[in-house]
Amino acid sequence: MSPVANTENKDRIIIFDTTLRDGEQSPGCSMNLDEKLRIARMLDEMGVDVIEAGFPIASQGDWEAVHEIAKILKHSVVCGLSRATKKDIDSAAQALKPASRRRIHTFISTSPLHMKYKLQMDPGAVLDAIAESVIHARHYTDDVEWSAEDGSRTEDDFLCKAVETAIKCGATTINIPDTVGYAVPDEYARQIMMLRERVPDIDRAVLSVHCHNDLGLAVANSLAGVMAGARQIECTINGIGERAGNAALEEVVMAMRTRADKMPFVNNIKTDMITKMSRTLATTVGFNVQPNKAIVGANAFAHESGIHQDGMLKNAATYEIMTPESVGLTKSELVLGKHSGRHALKSKITELGYELGDNAFQDFFKRFKDLADKKKTIFDDDIIALIENEVATEHDNIQFLSLSVQAGTTGPQFARLELAIEGEKKSALVEGNGPVDAIFKAIRAIVPHEDAKLQLYQVHAVTGGTDAQAEVTVRLEEDGKTVNGSGADADTLVASARAYIHALNKLITKRERAKPEHA
Repeated sequence: MSPVANTENKDRIIIFDTTLRDGEQSPGCSMNLDEKLRIARMLDEMGVDVIEAGFPIASQGDWEAVHEIAKILKHSVVCGLSRATKKDIDSAAQALKPASRRRIHTFISTSPLHMKYKLQMDPGAVLDAIAESVIHARHYTDDVEWSAEDGSRTEDDFLCKAVETAIKCGATTINIPDTVGYAVPDEYARQIMMLRERVPDIDRAVLSVHCHNDLGLAVANSLAGVMAGARQIECTINGIGERAGNAALEEVVMAMRTRADKMPFVNNIKTDMITKMSRTLATTVGFNVQPNKAIVGANAFAHESGIHQDGMLKNAATYEIMTPESVGLTKSELVLGKHSGRHALKSKITELGYELGDNAFQDFFKRFKDLADKKKTIFDDDIIALIENEVATEHDNIQFLSLSVQAGTTGPQFARLELAIEGEKKSALVEGNGPVDAIFKAIRAIVPHEDAKLQLYQVHAVTGGTDAQAEVTVRLEEDGKTVNGSGADADTLVASARAYIHALNKLITKRERAKPEHA
């Protein structure tokens, strides 16, 4: 039995978060070390049981992230992914070494399609690889998870043999991934029940579900697997992940909480941290949450229909099956303005669940005052957007200082930009095809990066109204590697400059880490 499982409570569901591994494999979702550490700390505080911190053999950056996360977790088990090879497992074990609680997660494909075309291995060789990899992983830890990649398309007889082999060799968690999001709930549940009925000693391991969302069924399949006897759900914040993503942590957790009459399961997640966790991740990776996203979307607790509004006024339960407070969503009210002092602002930051060091707070206070001078009404979402951007850019080597722009129909459009590069002020005056083009060209003039291409430029309003802050996302690509940057400001052009500079800082860091001398 997995060391994470509570053997006294058979209805306890282990929440395994793979935002930092599977989630980061989404195009454009890469994070630097500081960002990964911040997300890991929040997941740990949130009550996640197992945090899959990365794939150590994949890169030096992944190895270092797993190693550093292993040092800081207070409650969660830290997990490293590895293929079914000794080299992968050795790398994961070394990365996980500082952790007080660690898991090695090893996998190999088991479907006929994958074995023939991906692995080019016969079933016997795959069974041998399962045995060798699990036994080798057990040399390092007694918490070993084994996954049958493309498990949902694997033949029953062979899947039973593979699972039986993994358990005999010491695997304490058995994961059956719906790797390509092909399964539907009833057949996925049948597969979990089949394993429980046919595999000897299946009770010695925790059955786990890992579902992808290619058909929009990741959450439904995960819950069906739990109803069939699985006791671990693998998921990500906001459902990020390869292709269409993974099962969303916030959705599976709130579904079990809201429908406890049908799913009488318990977990350790502090649901009042869900909204903050969602916003932090969205800002970090530059992937805005769609307004109609379940649980954390901007419209999740909005009611526009007159009939709905009438019902809500009489009894909120008419159209809300959960309270906004249960997921940490506070009503956005005007509480601060340009006359507010440091103490009031600090109290509000604490109330929203954030902490800023003295230097960061001083910088933040100045930006808050600047915003208050421009914007009549300051909402909680405005403050959150500023905090997230302040934290995200706190350690950047290239810092935004000032911007002035000439735009309009008469032309020419140009931007005068000033940046600080490792403390040294540099400026440029550049003409462009519109103000945004001029700003981005000015940044390139100060910090040359000819090979980087702009893949995405996206603007959305943080709150309503014509004076709303703009939150801008910029994605840059260089040599097949992508990074996202974000920036917020009452001036859309300033937000654009901040977002591009944030992305550029991340790109330069990624470029430096790829150099042989760094490795």
